[in-house]
Amino acid sequence: MGAGTEPAEARRDAAEGRVYLDHNATTPLAPEAAQAVQDAMLQAWGNPSSSHPAGRKAKELIGCARESLARMVGGRPEDIVFTSGGTEANNMVIHTARRHFRESQARPGDSRGTPHIVTSSVEHDSIRLPLEQLVKESLAEATFVAVSPRSGRAEVDDILAAIRPTTCLVSIMLANNETGVIMPVTELSQRIHALNQWRVAEGLPRILVHTDAAQMIGKGRVDVQELGVDYLTIVGHKFYGPRIGALYVRGPGTTTPLLPMLFGGGQERSFRPGTENTPMIAGLGQAAELVSKNWEAYKAHMQDVRDYLEARLEASFGKQRIHLNSHFMGSKRLCNTSNFSILGPGLQGQRVLSRCKTLLASVGAACHSEKGDRPSAILLSCGIPYDVAQNALRLSVGRDTTRADVDLVVQDLVQAVAQLDQDQAP
Repeated sequence: MGAGTEPAEARRDAAEGRVYLDHNATTPLAPEAAQAVQDAMLQAWGNPSSSHPAGRKAKELIGCARESLARMVGGRPEDIVFTSGGTEANNMVIHTARRHFRESQARPGDSRGTPHIVTSSVEHDSIRLPLEQLVKESLAEATFVAVSPRSGRAEVDDILAAIRPTTCLVSIMLANNETGVIMPVTELSQRIHALNQWRVAEGLPRILVHTDAAQMIGKGRVDVQELGVDYLTIVGHKFYGPRIGALYVRGPGTTTPLLPMLFGGGQERSFRPGTENTPMIAGLGQAAELVSKNWEAYKAHMQDVRDYLEARLEASFGKQRIHLNSHFMGSKRLCNTSNFSILGPGLQGQRVLSRCKTLLASVGAACHSEKGDRPSAILLSCGIPYDVAQNALRLSVGRDTTRADVDLVVQDLVQAVAQLDQDQAP
């Protein structure tokens, strides 16, 4: 994007002398998406369920957005169900898998036992917490597979080893929000597909496969045919869209079960009732169009800037003092994410950020920001030593981040660390 088309938020931060490097937490709204929201508010205000022209206009706009989202992930429009966001989409998948397990028992009174769900130890809270709640209520059992400290990934063999006769769902994120590590979802789906053929013959429940693609969309290739998943979570505000989301389901209600959590007016084919939020859906559709057309250019640009950032950090602090927490042998990672620690006493991530005058960033996932100086559980799960994890910073660049921004940020970090070093001096 040129200077004239930068998101307003990014421009405003630049004008205030701040550089925003927290794009994994949220992204500014693309001007094209903002325009689509505004146009829909003014011109497509009718109820999409109404049969008159005002309603039909809104319904048509929703249909176009559905097509845009389907195109972005390589699915069909009928496979897209709009939701309030990623949290709802993730909960919907867990709710469906558990209920489907119960409802598909061979005969009335036939008990297969408690449904079992497999996930990783580094998932977003909107997967971890619903599972912990179900376990607490004895409604499901869950296995949280540890990631390998060598690769930072949940390894396919480890996930398969956790599967039981009662397993009904495997949910593994496509890319981690803190380390940026990309998970082996395609291989996992292939192996589970083969396993399901055997399970069906044995009268065991089919294992459904879900991936939360929140962090990957707009930063890399996302194709549901290639991934082979049954469900995929889409989160608008991670790819310069508004704060709503969608769930891709491979043939909802036919090939793949989808059971509603809400009951009401029958919108979204009764999978997700409630009068549709037409303006936000229109904005989401426009953001999806931008991704479909430009994701390769976005990826190349962000990777160049991120690699430049890591080179400048090592040049400014010395390689001995920078620990790159997101570098794992043989693992690929998101093009925009750098998780690193500046080594030394008194340089906890939050303390460093509090002394920064230019940098806007975080120490990890935005939803964990209230946890103070306690190191990220995700980094500890990946085998990062406690004292190194305590100093972690997660910088995530965006479509408009430049090398000049990086120079300002590194300069800012140098002065922040110098101040803290001085405070430590006797």
